[in-house]
Amino acid sequence: MSKSLNVSSVIESEEQAGLRAAVAALGQRHGAAHDREALWSEAAKLGYLGVNLPVEYGGGGSGMAELSIVLEELGAAGCPLLMLVVSPAICGTVIARFGTEEQKQAWLPGLADGSRTMAFGITEPDAGSNSHRITTTARRTEDGWVLTGRKVFISGVDIADATLVVGRTEDARTGKLKACLFIVPSDAPGFGRAQIDMQLESHEKQFELTLDDVVLPHDALVGDEDAGLLQLFAGLNPERIMTAAFAIGMGRYALARAISYAKERQVWKAPIGAHQAIAHPLATAHIELELARLMMQKAAALYDAGDDAGAGEAANMAKYAAGEACVKAVDQAVHTLGGNGLTREYGLARLITASRVARIAPVSREMILNYISHQSLGLPKSY
Repeated sequence: MSKSLNVSSVIESEEQAGLRAAVAALGQRHGAAHDREALWSEAAKLGYLGVNLPVEYGGGGSGMAELSIVLEELGAAGCPLLMLVVSPAICGTVIARFGTEEQKQAWLPGLADGSRTMAFGITEPDAGSNSHRITTTARRTEDGWVLTGRKVFISGVDIADATLVVGRTEDARTGKLKACLFIVPSDAPGFGRAQIDMQLESHEKQFELTLDDVVLPHDALVGDEDAGLLQLFAGLNPERIMTAAFAIGMGRYALARAISYAKERQVWKAPIGAHQAIAHPLATAHIELELARLMMQKAAALYDAGDDAGAGEAANMAKYAAGEACVKAVDQAVHTLGGNGLTREYGLARLITASRVARIAPVSREMILNYISHQSLGLPKSY
């Protein structure tokens, strides 16, 4: 006797499906013309911002699977919250996993209820996101640390209470530099920021940071000084998962607008969506977005299960697949609307630029291909 299979329950639990529906409803209420502060406030009150953080610190006690649902559904409604990637996903996860009890008490409740936010500073002018070439250094003193360096393309520093900065300290045994994470308050003396003039339209602004002998106490260091890379990648895997969610949501939003238009726009005797030259590319875009979501769900499940190595591979694959699918979906959506796709009324033209973010940040698709070729396929490096 054959058994029926509820596919949705295998991929997502009933609770996750309920969360998806509830967040989708929130997104529909706010829409593309949303007020960011109002949406952030309501999402916080409903418990969505800290859904991945521990219950004992005011969070939902779930994981990346749930937080990625929140970002994807808000994006699909046209109102993604980019700081979800940075504040609860990266910074909240790192502090929850590796922070001291004092750091957890100081930051996690605020990150969970939205009253506090954190930025994340890793990218540098000459190193990009290559943690082995980071030049921001932390010098130990009797009173704590002195941080010196520069960071670029750091999101949301103007609305953040602090930045989790990736620096490097000298190993006393080997003399080599090793990556470490520091909480730098936004009002710390010597901590400067300058907004980067971007053509990209976004509520969250990009900044260049200067750390000019920023004095920090001993407890600014997050986690174990000798486990910096482990702790760093514990935050970078969620970043890739959430970037995939951001891209999938954007792609779904663009695709939905194109489908609606293709059903209603009539040339000659039939809606344009009846023609395979229009229908097939939209169907292909839908398939590619769905496939990217499956890999994102796999990455989130592995991460939430504590398989950091498996999650690293899957998170990179998910980010790559979602970025490619998003760009293609947006391009096809604009093409479906023709000239209307470039008008402000339909709101798709701005996504042409925004969709490329998922290909570029937080790591380029070429670097992901390097990772997969070396780590997954065992091919030799050229560098």
